[in-house]
Amino acid sequence: MFNDLLIITISSILKSLILIVLLLVAVAYFTLIERKIMASIQRRKGPNVVGWFGLLQAVADGLKLLIKESVIPNNANSTIFILSPIFTFIIGLMGWVVMPFGSGAVLANLDIGILYFLAVSSLGVYTIIMAGWSSNSKYAFLGGLRSAAQMISYEVAIGFAIISVFICAGSLNLSSVVYAQERAFFILPLFPMFILFFISALAETNRHPFDLPEAEAELVSGYNVEYSAMGFALFFLGEYANILLISSLIVTLFLGGWLPVLSILSFIPGPVWFGLKVAFLACIFVIIRAVLPRFRYDQLMQIGWKVFIPLTLGWVIFISGILIAFDSLPNTVFL
Repeated sequence: MFNDLLIITISSILKSLILIVLLLVAVAYFTLIERKIMASIQRRKGPNVVGWFGLLQAVADGLKLLIKESVIPNNANSTIFILSPIFTFIIGLMGWVVMPFGSGAVLANLDIGILYFLAVSSLGVYTIIMAGWSSNSKYAFLGGLRSAAQMISYEVAIGFAIISVFICAGSLNLSSVVYAQERAFFILPLFPMFILFFISALAETNRHPFDLPEAEAELVSGYNVEYSAMGFALFFLGEYANILLISSLIVTLFLGGWLPVLSILSFIPGPVWFGLKVAFLACIFVIIRAVLPRFRYDQLMQIGWKVFIPLTLGWVIFISGILIAFDSLPNTVFL
């Protein structure tokens, strides 16, 4: 009994370490791909000096941040100041525990996986407020308040969008949601919710055109303005890990997860399909950053509370009515 428990524990630790290493590599090269795509849109070359075609630029940037000196402001609350980026990075990794990469390829196949995901993602608000307050800087504090209000506002719209998906799937298990899309991906019947969810995801991850918490023009980078070296690197890694995580969630909920786009391409492994879909969505995040201007903050909040929340709530009621009318509502919703 003890040996079996020890084997299971060691296996879980190894799987977690492999996932963390792969995620760090993916985040590092996602930043490189972002710089390359933006350079192409702006008609320049981008990173092309370090390594072949600049492929070692991400490694060079990581080493640079690693060997730099971490500067803590004199008036800052040093304990919270140091812990904030660490918690941000850890929370960015915790959401991947329930994300299914393939059939059976998930660390924790929880029946309430989406509730775990929402609970973990909501913790990111606290780390940003901690970073802004502990810096003892008015720019960092304003950035933290902006980010908290923005993330809380758009989490409501994201929650309603997710409810419509799970009403159709009849389960809170992310793997079950993917299996429910074997005949048709949910992006087809729930296309309006897909659009609203994707735009809300941009706001949730503080990306263009909703990057108000990091507005360089008025807040000088916002809540992380006082951070340097590895503190800044952990915020940076956490932000880009969240982009990949929210892209993975969109793929799981609306694009069939690891399922092939066409049945004739089913010979391609499921995790490969999952990775291709996530990469496609991540590239859309980058393109939007390069081509769209930033909203004003009042416009951001008005869109969230006066447009997205009523639309998503109305769509949940509409979908529920359709399923009840045709007697197609899954029984597992009420369990």
